[in-house]
Amino acid sequence: MIQQFETFQKASKENVDAALKAFGATSKGVQTIAVETTNYAKKSFEAGTAVIEKLAGVKTFDKALEIQADYVKTSFEGAVAQLTKMGELYAALAKDAYKPVEGIVAKAAPAAAAAVAAATKQAA
Repeated sequence: MIQQFETFQKASKENVDAALKAFGATSKGVQTIAVETTNYAKKSFEAGTAVIEKLAGVKTFDKALEIQADYVKTSFEGAVAQLTKMGELYAALAKDAYKPVEGIVAKAAPAAAAAVAAATKQAA
């Protein structure tokens, strides 16, 4: 009985430690994503403001179209690059958050499979 309690206590401690590590990794990942999003928004706002200032000083319609076309091109390229980077950050977040729990899942899977098999055998 005492041995079972100690085993349960050890497993509980491992689970809590893994959960805390996963929470820390998630917190760090979300913070990184928030900083990256803020930086991109700031950079995008500054680029838009600069284009408006350029357009305010334009004398010809052709020059205005040129400035607008350049802005659209660079904005699209920047957005694609940012989306790629954000995708990588989210993938890293998921990977880092799962890493501490991975060992526990690997240990629990065979036991769960055995319990399901036993229950299925009993039901039949």
